[in-house]
Parts: sequence; C-alpha cells; structure tokens
Amino acid sequence: MRPRFSAPARRGAIVIVVMAAGWLLSACGGSPGQSITLYNGQHVQTTDSLVSAFEKATGITVNVRSDDEDTLADEIVSEGSRSPADVIYTENSPALEYLQGEGLLAPVEPSTLTGTPSRYNSPAGDWVGVSARVSVLIYNPSLISESQLPTSILQLADSRYQGELALAPGETDFQPVVTSVARTYGSAEALSWLEGLKANAGSHIYPDNETIADEVNRGVVAFGIVNQYYWYRMGSELGAANVHSKIAYLAPHDPGYVLDVSGAAVLRSSIHQAAAQKFLAFLVSKQGQETIAQSASYEYPIASGVTTARPETPLAELQPNSITIPELGDGSTAIALMQQAGLL
Repeated sequence: MRPRFSAPARRGAIVIVVMAAGWLLSACGGSPGQSITLYNGQHVQTTDSLVSAFEKATGITVNVRSDDEDTLADEIVSEGSRSPADVIYTENSPALEYLQGEGLLAPVEPSTLTGTPSRYNSPAGDWVGVSARVSVLIYNPSLISESQLPTSILQLADSRYQGELALAPGETDFQPVVTSVARTYGSAEALSWLEGLKANAGSHIYPDNETIADEVNRGVVAFGIVNQYYWYRMGSELGAANVHSKIAYLAPHDPGYVLDVSGAAVLRSSIHQAAAQKFLAFLVSKQGQETIAQSASYEYPIASGVTTARPETPLAELQPNSITIPELGDGSTAIALMQQAGLL
C-alpha cells in the first residue's frame, strides 16, 4: 500500500441517521432492522437530503460516518476485509480510483451504471458517477477586476499575482486541477507552476475551499480557485446583500477548467451487498437526482436525465477541459507534485 496524503477533516466526525418508525417501514415496504454503513466523503448538505429520501423510500437505515474522502479511503485500505463500511460516497473520482486499484470495490449493478453517462462512471464498472462540479475563480471586484483575472490556469503562477492568490492545496478538489496541468504540460512544468502558486499565495494558503470563499468575500485576498458550488452555497447562506464576491471561468477547455465527478461504490467486503447496491441505484435514480437538483448543494445532477433546478450556469453550457476519468487517475501524481513543491 502506497502512502497517501490525508487532508484535515472538514465535515464533522460521525453522523448517525436514526431508523424511521416501524409504521413508516411497513408503508415503504422496507425490512425492519435492515441497515447499511456509509462512509461519507461528500458534503453533509448533499448527503443528508439523499439519505433521508432513501430511508423513506426503502425503509433501510443508513448509518453515516463523515470525514475527508482521502481519510476514509485510507481507513478502508487499512481495514481491508474487516471494514464496517458498506458504501463509500466521495466528492471526487480519484479516491474511488484509488480503492478500485486496491481491489476493494464490488462491481456496480449494470442497471445502475446505465443511469449515468458512461464517461462519468468507473471505467472498470466498480463505482458510479452521481453528481458534478466545475472549477472556477472566485474574486472580489473591490480588489481585482474581472479583466485583470487570469484566463489560463498557468497564469496563476505569474508574479503579478503575488499576495493576491488564495489556495487550498490540501483540498481533494484541487487534485484534479493539478493532474490536468501535469497531463497537459508535463510534470516538470507542473512542479514549476505549483512553486509559483506557493509563492503567490504566501500567507493565503488555507485548509479548505470554504475558507477561500469566505476570505475572498470579506476582501482579505483578491481571488482563489474553488469549485463553483462553494460560491453559490455561500450566497444561499449569507444572502445576496452580504455577497461581495463573484465567480469567473477560465478560458474554454483550459487545463484548469475541470469538471469533477462525485461518485459512490459498494465495498467488496460488505455483508449487506443487496441493500448497498440499492443505495447506489437510488443515488442515480430520478428521485435521487431530483433530490440533488432541488437541494442547496448546488451540485449538478448527471444521471437519469435530470438537470439542476438552481440558478447557476447549466451543465450543458460549461466548456471544461476534456480530461477523462481514467486520465484523472487516483490523485497520486498530484499529491506527489504538491509534496515536492512544499504545498503538502
């Protein structure tokens, strides 16, 4: 087992979702006492609504443990066949690809995989894509105008942005961006770029994207790179009058303009295979996808033909880099490069 960087936990420790009342179980056709354990690397906002809807629909209880996706993936590898987890649900595909490479995931039911376009699923069929987000620049117009922003990811390392850039290298959301840059320009140039980012960020290196969004919005730093949903969620929480920042996209198909896929998998070691597979099927069902579309998560539903109901740029109008799930890999290249650059 190769070592893997585990970012600081961001979502709280353990969340236990209690079993619905017996009469509800009977009404839903569920089996009293049936339960699964979910290792949740996704945002709690997204998972809570999905788990609640699944429990009501099936009568199956979901015991949720939330932590950073890399932390959970490392724990599953350490636990091996003794893992109490039945399902893992992550923000990004590299953690799932890592577990797939370790041979710890069970094949997803073919009928579940067909709910999501194949480009968003595991190439080997061991996990299913559930939702997506896209990388953007968040900026404060009082500190930097849109015309002054970088249009290419490489420009973030330009010395003219020294002291103006906010960065969260420990965020697993940042790994796909680094991998995309490395695949496009090579590891040597990617390393030089990361060193430039470190110099430009200076004291504005933060533990997570929520902090980047908050610091930019408050005018502490000019701009940063995050996934789009952090800005939309912040606006929903603070109210429009308290949002002093905006978002901007990099040039179409730029290597830093990356679509990240969130997915879920059943552990090979699970002793509740049927119930765990039902949970995956629910995530990509019309009901599950509409739950995402209507929720305050601001993630893009990608399965069962459902589109977001939230006021954000439609998924079909985005112009991200064409990097594929297999090319994003398991994140190990990005982690190694960031370690070499002194960012991890």
